[in-house]
Amino acid sequence: MSMGNMYSSKLLDDAVGQFAKLPGIGRKTALRLVLHLLREDKEEVDLFTEAIRAVRNDIRYCRICHNLSDTDTCEICSNPQRNHRLICVVETVRDVMALEATRQYGGVYHVLGGVISPMDGIGPDDLNIDQLEARVAAKEADEVILALSATMEGDTTNYYIYKRIAPYGVKTTTIARGVAVGDELEYADEVTLGRAMANRVPFEQTI
Repeated sequence: MSMGNMYSSKLLDDAVGQFAKLPGIGRKTALRLVLHLLREDKEEVDLFTEAIRAVRNDIRYCRICHNLSDTDTCEICSNPQRNHRLICVVETVRDVMALEATRQYGGVYHVLGGVISPMDGIGPDDLNIDQLEARVAAKEADEVILALSATMEGDTTNYYIYKRIAPYGVKTTTIARGVAVGDELEYADEVTLGRAMANRVPFEQTI
């Protein structure tokens, strides 16, 4: 056994090393997961590995809102039951999932891909803000809801977007501060997040 391997099998060691790269997974948990897979039927493991391959190679981003999708247009954007005149702006696809879990929102989304953060080298051009402005300029929205995290970076991005779309006269609101300052949307409970969405306020009142 080489100095680099912790186990009797290099294949096992390599597999544990790959699992341990996942967030929140240490080597002990990684080993438990790998040993679990070894106990599974080969067909089950093949399904598992194929799902991982497909999610990395075949999943795409919606051409309209940038949500994760299996097709060019995601299920939300292609759903005629949604209010396509109501656009909710969020940071990530995880925020879409959090808001969908509340079952309190019937509009569509626009995923920025992050927030403006000079410390991290992220500027407006690194986000999907131009595409949002294009949607507003094309008069696709009656209201734009700014639902970014209540952090300094989120507030900065909210204000930047507001200034970009204000010339088009679209109603711009933000979710109520039921989500505590500093909180990220994905960690808010469904009731709190649903209430924050339902009780949104005009963005101008928050400036």
